[in-house]
Amino acid sequence: MPDLEAVRTQLEARLADLLAEAKEIDAELSEPHSRDWEERATESEGDEVLEGLGHAALAEARRIHAALTRIDEGTYGICVSCGEPVGEKRLEAVPHAPLCIDCASR
Repeated sequence: MPDLEAVRTQLEARLADLLAEAKEIDAELSEPHSRDWEERATESEGDEVLEGLGHAALAEARRIHAALTRIDEGTYGICVSCGEPVGEKRLEAVPHAPLCIDCASR
């Protein structure tokens, strides 16, 4: 079982990065658009990419919050689907992984 305080610190640092990234994306999306029609079309395409990145950041933040809750509840490292250990190597690769490799593969 990994050092839970080290995992918590790692997850909290990643969460802070994600929330800062989401805030920057939100600020950029709220900037006014150009009056030039062609440039505005390019900006709109960029906005779609930024929105996708923002959604991905928020989804990962939710997964990290869930992992932090599992640490608090004493269930971190236990598959939420089958109840078997998630596996140290998997947790090293994806510290917020809620599923063992078998359940994630399904």
